[in-house]
Amino acid sequence: MIKVTDLNKTYDKGDGSVKPLKSINLTVNDGELTALIGKSGSGKTTLLNLLGGLDEADSGSIMYGDTDITKLKDSPLADFRLNNIGFVFQFFDLLPELTAEDNILLPAKLAKKKAKRFAEITDRLGISDRLRHYPSELSGGQQQRAAIARALINDPDVLLCDEPTGNLDARSGEEVMRLLTELNREYGKTVIIVTHDADIAAQCGRIIEIADGEIS
Repeated sequence: MIKVTDLNKTYDKGDGSVKPLKSINLTVNDGELTALIGKSGSGKTTLLNLLGGLDEADSGSIMYGDTDITKLKDSPLADFRLNNIGFVFQFFDLLPELTAEDNILLPAKLAKKKAKRFAEITDRLGISDRLRHYPSELSGGQQQRAAIARALINDPDVLLCDEPTGNLDARSGEEVMRLLTELNREYGKTVIIVTHDADIAAQCGRIIEIADGEIS
């Protein structure tokens, strides 16, 4: 279970400051498929980045079970992310100099783990025949599936997805969303998706709307 308590975040901007998150309180149960929705600038991506330990909160706590990731520093936080959280980004973030296979295996190599489910994952995502190709040789949908495989390779409990269909055509976006819902249902992964697309949000079991840095 993820439990967020009194979470606040402020950014300095010019002569003033912007507070994208204001005393956020939130619980996400194991195995939930949750959409975070809101207008541009509402704070939804900031919240996702804090949930993933990619940004630092001003105050508050983010509990993954008994672990408060806001209290972890540097190496312990990096280790926690690597082993417990998978990330899927809008622009895929695949390393262009690596093949799809090497991109997928990178988190396992960093964690010094054996990728026991590599064949199962790549076959399940339909990219087993594209593993020797570089990102520039893959379609957008194939790149996103490779990114999802990379997110899954260390068998994390949680997948955090920031606009995972936002850079895809309609057909590829539908396919990626289908894969995410199946991963949630079949593997029991907790999946949190930031989206501005009402159709994407409607496919999730739970929708949380954020407006002006608060859960509305």
